[in-house]
This record gives sequence, C-alpha cells and structure tokens, in this order.
Amino acid sequence: MKAAATGYFPIVIGVLILLSLVLGYWGYTASEARLAAVSADYEIRLVEATDALARAENENRDLAGSLQAERERNDNFENQINDISGTVGKLDKLSRTDAELLQKYSKIYFLNENYSPVSVVEIDEEYVYGEEEYFHEEAWPFLKDLLEDAEEDGVELKVVSGFRSFGTQAALKANYRVTYGSGANTFSADQGYSEHQLGTTIDFTTEAIGSTFSGFENTESYQWLLNNAHRYGFVLSYPDNNAYYQYEPWHWRFVGVDLARDLHRDEKSFYDLDQREIDTYLIKLFD
Repeated sequence: MKAAATGYFPIVIGVLILLSLVLGYWGYTASEARLAAVSADYEIRLVEATDALARAENENRDLAGSLQAERERNDNFENQINDISGTVGKLDKLSRTDAELLQKYSKIYFLNENYSPVSVVEIDEEYVYGEEEYFHEEAWPFLKDLLEDAEEDGVELKVVSGFRSFGTQAALKANYRVTYGSGANTFSADQGYSEHQLGTTIDFTTEAIGSTFSGFENTESYQWLLNNAHRYGFVLSYPDNNAYYQYEPWHWRFVGVDLARDLHRDEKSFYDLDQREIDTYLIKLFD
C-alpha cells in the first residue's frame, strides 16, 4: 500500500509541474495580449496627439500670418497718416511763406506798390554804414550770422542799404535821374521792380568805399562774399554780363541756404533759373 502511494507521488508531481507550465504559459499569453492591446492603444493616442499637434502648429502659423498681415496693414495705415500729416504740415508751412520772396523782380518783373514784408527789424548799428537800415525779420538771423562770421575772419562788411519801400525807391530813382539822366536805368530799378522792396536784399560796402561802391569788386570783402555768402543763403543778383543791370558786386539777395548752395555749386545766377524751378525751394526758404 505504501509502495503504491510512493508510485503515485511522481505522477502527482509531474501533473503539478505540467499544470504550472500550462498556467504559466496561459498567463504569459494573456499578459502578452494585454501588452499588445495597451501598445496598440498608445499608438492610436500617439497618432491622435501628433495630428492634434500638427493642427495646432498650422493654426499657429495661420494666426502668426494673420497677425503679421494686420501689423503690416497698421504700419501702412500709420505711414499714410504720417504722409498726410506731413503733406498738411508742408502745405501749411508753404501757405505761411511769402511766395514773393523768391519771385524775380528786375525791369520786367513788377512788384505791387502796396507790397511790404510782413515784418522787418533794424540791423545792428555796428554793421550799418550811415543811417539805420532794416531787413526782413525771418531772414535777419542769416544775415547776422554772415556779418558776425565775416568779422571773425577779419573781413569788414557794412550794410549801406536794406529794405526800401515802394515810395523810397521812387524817390531814390528820381534823384538818380536828376544826377545821371537816362543812365540811371543801367543801375537803379524803378519803383516796384527793386529787390530791396522785398526786405531780403542788401547792398554791402566798407568804410573806405562808402556809398559810392567804387572798387568794391576789388576788395577782400567782396572775395569773402563770393566764397561764403551762399552758406548763409545769399546770392549775387546781378553778376557780370547779366541781362538786367550793370554789374553790381555789392548787391546780394537772400534766397535761402538750399537754393544759394545749389546756385553756387552749379555756377548759376538766380535769374538763370526758370521761376517754376525756383519756386520748389520756397518751402525751405528759412530752414
């Protein structure tokens, strides 16, 4: 009996081992199936997440593009506003600048007898030869700089004539006619044709030469003006061989720094230019 029990024992052990193997295999198979299912689920979620990320990136790019387009539209609008404001500002500035100040007035160009500058100021006494003289208020700072710089360079310049009204020019021309007869027309303008009525024109001299102007073209003062006057906005109105009056090296007109600089650079006279070209410099006349 004991021997029979002993004979069954190996069988039981074998059965148990076989059962363990079966159960183990079944468990492994089940785990593998669950792992495969989990892996498949993760793959699906990963694909979905990747798609969602791609959509989000596309949306971000679209939003960034829309934002950039909106910024560009705003910038363009701002530029348009600035352009309009700048144009309005220029037009306003131009409307407040006396257009007569860059007009031609010599024999054939007439200035109204009622015209006078908006405002003139008295030229500092130290720079005047003779009685008091006056100059256009807005152009005076340029003339003052010219006179001061000439003085610093050791060059003498005196103002013998500045602003002349219509009536003053008429009286002056009448006196010249008494003295010089018809010859006065070669150097003196009739009333209404003189640049001096604008208030932006100066006759220069020195103490030695005085109001006769004789020999002024041979002075260091004249040479200094030829080399430097354009830097302050002044040009020689009637150079040698001009079509209007005899050569007047003492007669200088303020036309603004830009125009004076360009005329000096191109070796041209104010009266060489067409009036339409001259007018383009009006807005910067006192800059």
